[in-house]
Amino acid sequence: MPLSRTGSSYLRSEDRRYEAGARRRPSQPEGMKHARAYVLCLALFAASMPLVTRSESQFEYQKMAPLRQYLMEPSTEIRLAETAAPAGISHHATVLILTSHGYVVARRGSNGFTCIVERGWMPPFDQKDFWSTQLRAPICYNASASRTVLQYTLRRTQLALAGLSRTQMLSRVEAMSLPTPEPGSMSYMLSKDQNLGEGVGHWHPHLMFHLPKSFRAGDGANWGADLPGSPIVFDNGHKLVPEPQTILMVPVSRWSDGSPAHPM
Repeated sequence: MPLSRTGSSYLRSEDRRYEAGARRRPSQPEGMKHARAYVLCLALFAASMPLVTRSESQFEYQKMAPLRQYLMEPSTEIRLAETAAPAGISHHATVLILTSHGYVVARRGSNGFTCIVERGWMPPFDQKDFWSTQLRAPICYNASASRTVLQYTLRRTQLALAGLSRTQMLSRVEAMSLPTPEPGSMSYMLSKDQNLGEGVGHWHPHLMFHLPKSFRAGDGANWGADLPGSPIVFDNGHKLVPEPQTILMVPVSRWSDGSPAHPM
């Protein structure tokens, strides 16, 4: 079913919660051995130079590929989106799928969660494989994040489908009035089939906690991120993430299907 378009107030009711459009993928510090991995998701491993100084030739994709390379068969995309969280969550969640008109509601849920598969325009703008046609980042947002953080994905998707370049998108997002993450915002990225980009692939199953950038999140130090023995990971490598959030990631030991993940 197509989505309603109500601007910044579209989240005021369940039926107007989503609008056509389209989100970021984080990284992990190599401090936990592959931990500077969205994305990302988010996406991951630190790019060495910010977008403003890197030449276009240093990006793997010079522009967005034809849209068909990002689209999936609807039932396949629904199943992939559901793998982001345990079945007890994802099977009762609203699921969005990407179409040529943006994200649409494929199934409306009952628990406040929203599951979606993010694409190659959602990593940090300085990630070298921005626009990747391979990136598939299943993520399930809880109710708080669905009302706020999900907007970032929907807004970026609108810009991507409108044909804007990476630099044009960055400028537009920087100029947007976006909501800060609502208190309690978090998400699941537990899909064994995720591809988070920059050669990271599946990486590790992890939870993400979305905080306002102004909420003393800084570089993660206030939360003990990336310190020896700390379970919290913060992406210090990518700098061009203009949305008003800081993401703290906590890797976990099992995928959404219950199977064990490789230790970090």
